[in-house]
Amino acid sequence: MSDAEQPSNGLERRLGLFPLTNIVVANMVGAGIFTTSGLLMKDLGNAWLMLALWVAGGAIALCGALCYGELGAAMPQAGGEYVFLSRLFHPLFGFLSGWVSFFVGFSAPIAASAIGFAEYITRAFPWLLGLGLFSGPEAASILKKAYAALIIIVFTLVHRRGVKLGARVQNVLTLMKVGLILGLILFGLSSDKGSFSHLSQGGAVDFGFDGWKIMGLALMWIMFAYSGWNASAYVGSEVRNPAKTLPRSLLLGTGAVILLYVLLNLFYIYAVPPSDMAGVISIGGLAARNLFGSGVENTVSGLIAVALFSSLSAFIILGPRVYYAMAKDGLFFKFAAEVHPRFRVPSKAILLQGAMALLIAVSGSFDQILTYMGFALGIFPIMAVIGLFKLRRGKRSVVKMPGFPVTAAVYVLAGAAILCLGFLRSPVPSSIALLTACLGVPAFFVFRNRRPAPNPSSEPS
Repeated sequence: MSDAEQPSNGLERRLGLFPLTNIVVANMVGAGIFTTSGLLMKDLGNAWLMLALWVAGGAIALCGALCYGELGAAMPQAGGEYVFLSRLFHPLFGFLSGWVSFFVGFSAPIAASAIGFAEYITRAFPWLLGLGLFSGPEAASILKKAYAALIIIVFTLVHRRGVKLGARVQNVLTLMKVGLILGLILFGLSSDKGSFSHLSQGGAVDFGFDGWKIMGLALMWIMFAYSGWNASAYVGSEVRNPAKTLPRSLLLGTGAVILLYVLLNLFYIYAVPPSDMAGVISIGGLAARNLFGSGVENTVSGLIAVALFSSLSAFIILGPRVYYAMAKDGLFFKFAAEVHPRFRVPSKAILLQGAMALLIAVSGSFDQILTYMGFALGIFPIMAVIGLFKLRRGKRSVVKMPGFPVTAAVYVLAGAAILCLGFLRSPVPSSIALLTACLGVPAFFVFRNRRPAPNPSSEPS
């Protein structure tokens, strides 16, 4: 075994460029792209503006990926923002990023993807709701939650059996998802039942302050759909030749998803007039029905279910590596740092995340979390990108990515503007997101006081 493949803190460097890029793509393409466009159109009312915001969101994500490529190459360890912020600023900020990730960044999206999968799969196969296992008006709801819980359990157990098996499953699911989306775009845009004239329909763009607030909130939702562009940074300890592989995976994965998102939104607009699209969550099914008929609508619902399937799998891979890194530094439950002696993965951290996702999925509280997820997930990547300036100043960059400092400035300024405008447009869920982060401050000191000794690797530099 070469040095690049030697275990790092108990984890093995076995992930190459292909599976790592797949993790990025699978983590990005999830519930957001299949549910937000109709909601965005309701507020924006202009097809060209919506497309422009999807392109702008992609450009912001690409700037972030360039910055994270440099950060990840310099600190190729499991944990993502937790490692970056702990080493560049203070362990408190790293802990808060992991704290938010546990509740908002991973467990909630796993639950959301599982319930989204259940919704779409039962729409594609209605007989799944007629099994007679439960009776009464709540039978359908109970069955959907049961299917969501089952899928969380299955994938948690799959990924507990090792990163190699998990990566193989992820590769297959991601290839299926991308292939199905490409097929939908190709056949949809080649249909003669849609019209590009839909692009010119809708109201005028409001460039007043209220209009900017609407666009800011829209970009917050779009950035949630793009979240995952930093995915491979979370498994840095398991990447072969991280200085080259990690940045390439971020750029390739993010670039591919930007193209898919813009084309998929163009397909939506081609198939559905803006007035009909406004407020529709299951926009993919509506677009398929308009172009191909109601029979194909069921098939498309099944395709979206597969896409959510893959996204759920990617979240289950990434989240436990954050908790593992926190526990190694004595800032989380000790058992989260335990590596399975046979499968060489943080198996107990995987099970802990699965339990939290199950709780959210069956209780239904994930709906409330989703409303502020975009705000909560936007805070710490901004701080990490600011840390790149400190990394450069300390001459600790292993690979210098192109575009600095423009890319870092664009990401920080755009991200801050989105958070501010989103807060002004929707202050309540944004305030709850801030409260979630703040509650992590006392938790940090509790965990820190319990650990036997500080870990020098986590001290600020």
